[in-house]
Amino acid sequence: QVQLVESGGGLVQTGGSLRLSCAASGRSVSNYGMGWFRQAPGKEREFVATTIWRSGSIFYAYYADSVKGRFTISRDNYGNAVYLRMLNLKPEDTAVYYCAADSRLVELAYSSPHDYEYWGQGTQVTVSS
Repeated sequence: QVQLVESGGGLVQTGGSLRLSCAASGRSVSNYGMGWFRQAPGKEREFVATTIWRSGSIFYAYYADSVKGRFTISRDNYGNAVYLRMLNLKPEDTAVYYCAADSRLVELAYSSPHDYEYWGQGTQVTVSS
């Protein structure tokens, strides 16, 4: 089993920044796809960004259009943690942010919650106007 634990959420003003972290435990996820989703009150969980593993310890990053140019996803050197650097935050970014992982993530299917097997408990991000 894989356990995912997020951290780094909080309250920030419009235009501010935050860095979310997600640490995996239970087994190595160095060759898993790992990403972030978010869910605002009354809305469905939506894709934010993900990393898909390629050979040679190289990960490719993919982003939702709404966060391109503002958010950056990265992995640690061992591949067992994923980070989300969020800049120029907007009130519409307010949501619970979830870390997710899956061993079979591929480029053709990575933006649906159904593409991921493992989930963290979430961390709240609130952007005040």
